[in-house]
Amino acid sequence: MLAYVNGHFVPRDEARVSVYDHGYLYGDGIYETMRAYGGNIFLLNRHLSRLKLSADAISLTLPLPLEKIGSALIESLTVNKLREAYIRIQISRGPGEIGLDPALCPAPTMVILVKPFKDYPAELYENGVAVAVVKTRRNHPLAQDPAIKSTNFLNNILAKIESLKAGAYEGIMLNWKGYVAEGTISNIFTVKKGVLHTPHLDTGILEGITRDLVLLLAKRSKVRVQESLMRTSDLYRADECFITNTTLEVMPVTSVDGNQVGSGIPGPVTKKLINAYRNEVQRHV
Repeated sequence: MLAYVNGHFVPRDEARVSVYDHGYLYGDGIYETMRAYGGNIFLLNRHLSRLKLSADAISLTLPLPLEKIGSALIESLTVNKLREAYIRIQISRGPGEIGLDPALCPAPTMVILVKPFKDYPAELYENGVAVAVVKTRRNHPLAQDPAIKSTNFLNNILAKIESLKAGAYEGIMLNWKGYVAEGTISNIFTVKKGVLHTPHLDTGILEGITRDLVLLLAKRSKVRVQESLMRTSDLYRADECFITNTTLEVMPVTSVDGNQVGSGIPGPVTKKLINAYRNEVQRHV
């Protein structure tokens, strides 16, 4: 695989970033994860728009116009001859003297990494996965805006460590008030009496692109949607549950903290949204 580093494609093992890069020293940077189907990057413009929002939020000047960044992403697929792919773009503050002042870094570093996408095992979608509510709380939004896709991922990593120790596929974090927030890399949804529930953005969560699409698809499918404050008990009492992100799409959850969700198999609303999402992908690619 070839990696894109500041305008050049180099073999993955030869890709280099300075040890003085503030992305390395301080996690001072932003990123986006995307998925390509049949050589087309799904919802590319949405991801580029969010990349710009993240950059603006941390006063980071993008190294290229969005249109050219999009072209670099597409070229990364082409030079690696990939059609089904995982894509990550990361833009850091760039190299500079040690210190927190962004002005120490004259130019940002832009890296694009791609790899072949291997489908998740079909049995995960057929049987569902287990999640665990972890003790690590989601960062307070006044400490770090959840709308920023920051490369500083320690909050999520600590939660992931907890979930792995619990034997769970994903960890679910609560916010500072004890309400359900989101997963370490996903948004979470439940279904109760046919109504689709998901934590409101006011709980301090990322407005996931897949989350937004699922809400739209639910409304198109005549599924009632409610964004609200959710307690852990709402997860336990749910008829259905699932998590979403760009690569997982819609992944059923059939166990929360060892408690069976509903009948213990993916429910009808979850299945409907899995199919609706996949149909939407095909419609765009």
